[in-house]
Amino acid sequence: MMTKVGFLPEETSSFVGRRAELARLETALTTRRMTTLIGPGGVGKTRLAVRAARAAADRYPDGAWWADLSPLYDDALLLPTVSDAVGLADHTLRMPVEALCEWLSDKNLLLVLDSAEHLRGPCSHLLAELITTSPGLTVLVTSRQPLGTRGEHVVRIQPLPVDGAPDALQLFEDRLRAGDPRAGLDAPGDRAAAADICRRLEGIPLAIELAAAGIGRHTVAQLATRIGTRFDAPVDAEDLTASRLDLLADDSLWPRRHRTLRTTIGWSHELCTPLERLLWARLTLLRTDFDEEVAREVCTGGPLTPHEVDRALQGLVAQSVVQRDGTRYRMLDTLREYGRMWLKELGEERAAADRHARSFLGLARRAHAGWTGPDQITWYHTIADTHLDLCAALDHLLAHDVAGAQEMAGRVGFFWACCGHLSEARGYAQRALDAGPVEGPHRTRLQWVLGVAALLQGDFATAEKYGALCTAIALYDHDDEGMLGATYLSGLTQLMNGEPAAALEAAERVLRMTETAPSDGASPEPRTTAADTSEAAGGSDADFDSDPAPVESAHRLRCRLITVFALTALGRLTESGRAAATLRRSCELGGEYWTRSYADYQLALIALLQGRPEDSATHARAMLAGKHRLRDSFGIALGLDILAAAIAAQGAGAQAARVYGTGHAYWRMVGHPQRGTPELGAVRETCELQARAAVGDAAYQRAFERGQADNAEVGLAAALHSGLQL
Repeated sequence: MMTKVGFLPEETSSFVGRRAELARLETALTTRRMTTLIGPGGVGKTRLAVRAARAAADRYPDGAWWADLSPLYDDALLLPTVSDAVGLADHTLRMPVEALCEWLSDKNLLLVLDSAEHLRGPCSHLLAELITTSPGLTVLVTSRQPLGTRGEHVVRIQPLPVDGAPDALQLFEDRLRAGDPRAGLDAPGDRAAAADICRRLEGIPLAIELAAAGIGRHTVAQLATRIGTRFDAPVDAEDLTASRLDLLADDSLWPRRHRTLRTTIGWSHELCTPLERLLWARLTLLRTDFDEEVAREVCTGGPLTPHEVDRALQGLVAQSVVQRDGTRYRMLDTLREYGRMWLKELGEERAAADRHARSFLGLARRAHAGWTGPDQITWYHTIADTHLDLCAALDHLLAHDVAGAQEMAGRVGFFWACCGHLSEARGYAQRALDAGPVEGPHRTRLQWVLGVAALLQGDFATAEKYGALCTAIALYDHDDEGMLGATYLSGLTQLMNGEPAAALEAAERVLRMTETAPSDGASPEPRTTAADTSEAAGGSDADFDSDPAPVESAHRLRCRLITVFALTALGRLTESGRAAATLRRSCELGGEYWTRSYADYQLALIALLQGRPEDSATHARAMLAGKHRLRDSFGIALGLDILAAAIAAQGAGAQAARVYGTGHAYWRMVGHPQRGTPELGAVRETCELQARAAVGDAAYQRAFERGQADNAEVGLAAALHSGLQL
């Protein structure tokens, strides 16, 4: 069986019925390029799409990929969300849609867009382009309405049958037991009462699940009576509650207003305590999954103390309003929609958005402070996983608190650049600078983010401009950290422009200027310069050992990295190796992975240039392990190239070719034609010729194409395997 690749949500509860719908979807996915699964909120579109995509995944060599669109509050984040979903982290200046079309052009994959109804126009335009340019692409969409895209095949989903089929009753019983394993329909009359509940709720899965969650406060018979009373009561057109519930109606899909789901959600809302209702409303500001700490930060205020937030959250989980997966929580978009309506009725929209923005500004501060520390990888993942909330917070701050927005954009910008969100990093930094005057470190940081993002996109002229500007401002402000950051940016730009001597001179000068005595009484950091070190070639990694420096700031570590890169580019390999080894241990001391990985890269390159390919491969794999933990596709691409060269230098031609192929796939993922740093070019070419000579052109090409065709994770895992097949 083919290895499944891609990402589909896990099914955390039982799946009931839908055999006919699954058969229709299987046929549609086999014969149609684009299928839209439509139905009202709560009818089970998402669950059905997950099940259908999972069943079809093996037919797609490039996998089945899932994009949840429900948290998107406007269409600006549609392209980044879809790009993330299919593994594209484009580092170029191309239009994002152009990059996505090119990435998918030769792929044979299934793309699922869930909850597209609020972005019907933008989704339709995007999918029209993708389907036209990507002949191997199949798309499955869930929406309350068709998108109107040319060639769209619509599959309409009805509620579960309640007469003559056991599916609705089975769902009720399954959810009843999920809430309490001892519960059941064993008491006399329970099964008949449950069947009546399902009929009253017209077989709508979400309504049935909410009703089953209410059993904890009633018997099945009592619940049937209460629901019957509520549904038999006439609707008062002037009643405020009814008018609010009408917001969830979907007239375009049903010949009459469908009261059932609206009434069931309203009934579940009434079963909540006042504080649970308030929490329900406030949680709707969160776009992504959250934990208890985030819930407290965003929702605490007035009668909702932190303790009451915890209690109310568990109450909402018990009633299936909020879903829990381990320590994480999320709310279905239909219930989030209802909560937003009540938030507006309460007049709390602005206050809730202020709390949300403050919370994520605080998160940005903590992440920035934790860059050099044992939690660096955790912060990387947190920033990546809360991307939509960070964007929402920034948009709110730009409108209502410019100073907060300027601080936040500067603090998350480098994380975003490393996570592949270069366009957002650059765009928000520019918007923050344009929003109003900003002075001091916040200004320097914003300009630095702009320069780094431009550099990673290959825009060297802009990077050079902002490097000079950051240097001038940091000198004026007497800002040592600003100077170190500016020197890193300018030095990296000089290295990419083939000026290693200028980069080395500036980095060494600024490191001396900003050097301070360690507070713990340890010796100052040993500096490596041409005057201190011999130029002897060769040697082992033991030659590079020296005492590690005390914990240093992130900017200082990165500035030291410039000296390592420059020394290597100048051919001063012994000095560079010692500096890289010392830098690596400084990073280890502080728990820093990002810079450490590039120190490993340099150690791998130095070892290769010195004729030690086994050591080179060891360092390259260490780099790849670190970059994989950081989800840094650009760094992985660099690491695979140096590893392939090291393997080729050991005579394993086919294995080297496969790793080169996987590296090529990662370079495509980030949109760059380059392969490795400039100083790797000549040695890489030599090693590639060695690999071809070792196995022959035909075998080399077959292995290369295999690596290129592998799923990225599969190819990387193979590359990290240390056994050589000579």
